[in-house]
Amino acid sequence: MSIRIIRQPLTTVDLPWIAAGFFDRDAGLASDLRGTSVDPLAARLLEEKEIKGSAGETVALYEPVGFQAKALLLTGLGSKARFDARAAFTAGVALAKRLAAKPRETVSVSLAAVLEAGDPALVSALVEGVVVGMQGPGLHKSEPNRHAFEVVLVAPDGTTDEHLLALEKVAARGEIVGQAVNMARMLANTPPSEKPPVVLAEVVRKAAEGHGVEVQVWNAARIRDERFGGLIGVAAGSDEPPAFVTLDYLKGGDAPVLALVGKGVTFDSGGLSLKPSASMEDMKSDMTGAAVVAATILAAARLGLAVNVKGYIAMTENMTGGRAMKLGDVLTMRNGKTVEVLNTDAEGRLILADALSYAAEAGPARILDLATLTGACIVGLGTKIAGLFSNDDAFAAEVAEASKVAGERVWAMPLDDDFKDQIKSTVADMKNVGGKWGGAITAAKFLEEFTGSIPWVHLDIAGPSWNDNEAAARDAGGTGCFVRTLTAYLENAQA
Repeated sequence: MSIRIIRQPLTTVDLPWIAAGFFDRDAGLASDLRGTSVDPLAARLLEEKEIKGSAGETVALYEPVGFQAKALLLTGLGSKARFDARAAFTAGVALAKRLAAKPRETVSVSLAAVLEAGDPALVSALVEGVVVGMQGPGLHKSEPNRHAFEVVLVAPDGTTDEHLLALEKVAARGEIVGQAVNMARMLANTPPSEKPPVVLAEVVRKAAEGHGVEVQVWNAARIRDERFGGLIGVAAGSDEPPAFVTLDYLKGGDAPVLALVGKGVTFDSGGLSLKPSASMEDMKSDMTGAAVVAATILAAARLGLAVNVKGYIAMTENMTGGRAMKLGDVLTMRNGKTVEVLNTDAEGRLILADALSYAAEAGPARILDLATLTGACIVGLGTKIAGLFSNDDAFAAEVAEASKVAGERVWAMPLDDDFKDQIKSTVADMKNVGGKWGGAITAAKFLEEFTGSIPWVHLDIAGPSWNDNEAAARDAGGTGCFVRTLTAYLENAQA
C-alpha cells in the first residue's frame, strides 16, 4: 500500500470510492459534503436515527449525484465535541475493513471532518486505523479476506501549501505507526509452532536490520551464564530453548535512556499448573509485550526520533515436559533474590524478573515493562483498559497522558507496601504468587523487587492485548496495543 495527499473539492475526485467522515446528529456532515446531494439525505437519516454517526459506523451510498466517484462511504466519527485519537483510529479501521473486503486499487479518504474537529495531529490516528484495518488476522487463509489498497487523502480545496506539507508529514507518521501496530499484531497472531523463542528472536533481529537498531540475541548457554534463573526455570519444561533479545536505539545524544522490557512467552500451557483447554486458545499471544517493545523501537527508528531507548525481551515457552519446574522449586534470579515457585502459571513475572534486573544494571533513567501478566487485571478493569502500576507518580502521569494522546486506555492501580506481605515465602526471599485477592497488584509488587528503585512503570496488558470477537471496527486476535502510546511517549521525550 501507499499513501499520498491531494487537494481538491471532494465532488471532483475521480476514483471509485470516497470515504468521508460524519459526526453524530449534533454536528452532522463536514464542510466538503455540505451543499451536495448527500447533505439532505444524511440529515434526514440522522434525524430519523436510521444512522447515528457513532465512531466506526459505515454507510455506503452508490452513484451519488454530483460526484465523479461511483460510491461514497460515510464513516461515523462520533461526537464532534469529544472527537479524539480513539475515535479517529476507530473510524480508520472501520472504513478500511469495509473497503478492503474486496480487491480495490485506490480509495480516497476525506480529511475535512478530522481537520474541522480541531487537531491536525488526529490525521495520524485516522491513517493508523486505515493501515491496521487493511490487515486482518487470517495469516493462513487459503483465500485472503483483506486486500490492501492505495490511499489518497483528500485535503480541502483551500488548504495552503504549508498546511499540505504538514499534513503529508503527519500522514507519513501515521503510516509508520500503523505498520508497527501491524507488526505487533502479526507476531501475536502467528501460530505458536511457527514462532518458538529462537525463531521469534530471529524475526525481531531481521526486522531491525538497516534501521539503526543494534540487536543482540542470546542463546540458552549465554542466558544460563548470565544467571537468568527465572528464564531458565520456565524454559525447562519445553523442548524449545529460550532466547533473550536486546535492542539498542541510541539517537538522543546525552538524553536519558528509557528501558523497555517485554514478556515473550510464545505459548503458555500453564506448566504443571496446567490451564484449562479453553484458556490456552489465545496463549500464542502471551508474547504481546515482547512484540510491542520490538515494534515500538522499530517505529522510533523509522521516525528518526532523537531518543535513547533500550529494549529487553525474554522469550520462552511454558510447557509441561519432564524437566518442567515443580511447585516448591526455588529459583535464583539475576539479582540474587530467591523465589519459591507455588504456581507455574505465574511464569511471566519470573522471566520479567531477570529482564528487569538486567535492564536496571545498565542504569537507565526509567524502566517500562509490558506484559500479558494476570487474569486478575481483566477481572478488575475489563478487556479494553490496561492496569498501570508505578513507583513514580510523574512517570506514571506521563505514560497516562501519552495513552490519552494515542487514544488508548490505562488506569492507575495501587502499589501499597502492605501487598508485599502476600508474596513473602517461608523458604525463600519471596514466592511467585500472593493470596486470593489483588492478584494484579501482588504481581506488580513482585516485579518491583527487580527494578533497582529506578523510576518504573508496569503495564498489565492482559485485557487489551487480545480481542475474542470481530466487530466492524476491530479484528479478532492480537491488537498490537500500546505501540501507539509508547511512540507518543517517545516523541514527547525527544532530546
